[in-house]
Amino acid sequence: MITVAIADDSYLVREALQQIIGRSEHLTLAAVCADGDELREVIAREPPDAVVTDLRMPPSGDGEGLAVARELREAHPEIAVILLSQFAEPRIALELLEDGAQRRGYLLKDRVADAGGLPAAIEAVVAGGTLMDPGMVGSLIGAAARSNHSPLGELSGREREVLALMAEGMSNAAIAERLVVTQRAVEKHVNAIFRKLGLRDEHLVSRRVKAVLLHLSG
Repeated sequence: MITVAIADDSYLVREALQQIIGRSEHLTLAAVCADGDELREVIAREPPDAVVTDLRMPPSGDGEGLAVARELREAHPEIAVILLSQFAEPRIALELLEDGAQRRGYLLKDRVADAGGLPAAIEAVVAGGTLMDPGMVGSLIGAAARSNHSPLGELSGREREVLALMAEGMSNAAIAERLVVTQRAVEKHVNAIFRKLGLRDEHLVSRRVKAVLLHLSG
């Protein structure tokens, strides 16, 4: 079982998270916190496997969840962290990955309503993966592609689909399964994407995600 601590200053969000985690066969709730200080106390007593935390909550308000994620990278790098946010903020996503992309995720709060999505996201980041909200990735790609100065305009429709799934942290095999194509076809698309965008170090999923986000947010 994966132990999960949740933190959000909204009672309704906490209740929703508790229900979702409570229905999962692979997750167990370790603690429910209303602010960052309470979360820190819980972690100090008995570190969970994963933390699902609001980006903005007391005591600091703005960026409290991000501050906790940074502290955990130093003190407990084995703890996975998923940031929840009301809005898609590429800058925050990049800061979350700044000290390392492994075991980190960023989800929009709307995604919490997808009961199956959150447990899968938690399991993915606990396993060492990196996960970005599909809604944010799609918006970034769409906006960048519409720019006259973006090389994303050179990508084909299928290549943009593959890029979006890459930025979510999916492997080539997972992308192939999602798009119902061969893994070899995905590899060709990935090579074309990195060639057109001038990106390097595409072999690690974490670097793939970080590179894509860096490019799109630029």
